[in-house]
Amino acid sequence: MGIREYLKKGINMLVKTKHFGEVDLDENKIIIFENGILGFEDLKKYTILYDNEDGKKPGISWLQSLEEPSLAIPVMSPFIIKEDYNPEVEDELLKPLGEMTEEDLVVLVSVTVPTDITKISANLKAPFIINAETKKGTQIIVENQDYEVKYYFYDILQTLKEAKEGE
Repeated sequence: MGIREYLKKGINMLVKTKHFGEVDLDENKIIIFENGILGFEDLKKYTILYDNEDGKKPGISWLQSLEEPSLAIPVMSPFIIKEDYNPEVEDELLKPLGEMTEEDLVVLVSVTVPTDITKISANLKAPFIINAETKKGTQIIVENQDYEVKYYFYDILQTLKEAKEGE
């Protein structure tokens, strides 16, 4: 293997997680949150894990801390449940992420899945913004007054499921 192939391949590391066991992770998949995330300001390194075997991208994935094995936050794209999601953010908050194009921009929101699945909710008020190119992320509080901390979306999922079955 030439040096170029080696560099492209990346370096793998074993990461211990509480919910997924040991995960073989490519270092290129590490996302740095320089300020941590809300409630976990000291934890800076994360990755996104998909809990599936078929290789398809699931609706919900996991923001897994690489420094705290038990911290795995269920996350999803807000656009699945709210197509017109357009949070207002101060440019200053995004500057540390580096130059960003639409292709590099990843927006995720945390999901709460209670025992009563009909009460599933997403936090539209505090999204995770990630620059896929620089592998830097931040969690922000959006200025939009109409975005809720608990946006209930079970009915939306049911409608999407019915529409998909009808195709």
